Amino acid sequence: MSLPPLPQKLKPIQHYLKTANEHDKRDPIVAYYCRMYAVQRGMQLDRTSPECKDFLFKLMDLLEQTKQTLEDNEALTNEVVGQAHLENYALKVFLFADNEDRAGRFSKNVVKSFYTAGMLFDVLSVFGELSEDIENNQRYAKWKATYIHNCLKNGIQPHPGPLPEEGEGEEEGLGGATGGPGLGFSNVSQPGPSHPGPSQPGPSSSTSSHHFPAAGGSGGTLYPPPSAGTHAPSNTPAATPTAQPQPLQPQPGPATSTWTPQPGNVQLNSAQYQKAIKYCKFAGSALQYEDSATAIDNLQKALKLLTTGKE
Repeated sequence: MSLPPLPQKLKPIQHYLKTANEHDKRDPIVAYYCRMYAVQRGMQLDRTSPECKDFLFKLMDLLEQTKQTLEDNEALTNEVVGQAHLENYALKVFLFADNEDRAGRFSKNVVKSFYTAGMLFDVLSVFGELSEDIENNQRYAKWKATYIHNCLKNGIQPHPGPLPEEGEGEEEGLGGATGGPGLGFSNVSQPGPSHPGPSQPGPSSSTSSHHFPAAGGSGGTLYPPPSAGTHAPSNTPAATPTAQPQPLQPQPGPATSTWTPQPGNVQLNSAQYQKAIKYCKFAGSALQYEDSATAIDNLQKALKLLTTGKE
């Protein structure tokens, strides 16, 4: 289904639609949720003018058509599975860019991977409020995309990983990364995985034309650089044939280690069962990254909910 021209008032959703187009064949689930986010954002921007209403209705028709085509795909029929799928994919893209960055391999492809990861973290909001870890990744990815781009544009060697703390030379790194124009790229080919396997980052390998707006708002203003450790472990290894992505640290929360599950006859409603399923799915995702701490944390939450009816 072809869409009408994008109205000027809906320009902020343009890049989410481009990302969706890039993933139509590579990962239609990612493409679907990018368009869903574009609809939700578009409704906030303008839902009354005739041209915007027409565009958004056509976009919703496209979503419905996709859902019918993929009606047997659990990532569309089950919100928990869909969220886990999109989050895993976004983290793979992010970790690929982060490994390349920390290894000092700077290029437009790394910039695009960071920027794409930042947009996919935005898209995760279709499932509800973002976690603190995802918000940190979101801000860091968008800031890194702008920082590396402007450094390369101005002939400045980017600083790998998080910038030094204040007073340790960040002025040189930020000198070419503030106040600049938006990110502009033509024919930027995203890198593929450095080795096969489900745990390896896998940005789109398609070649297309992009114009990336600067992270943090108009005029190229940057997000404040997060300190080391807010987005990934500081010892994240460079991507190598044997490297495995390092897991995010679990968010601080109630001390679950002091709670012991007790069998009981608790009556749970449908929403509570879905929440328990969600915790189990997240535990499974954590195990794929060999992150036992996060897996245990989520499994304990699921057990507590199932045995007490409380979180």
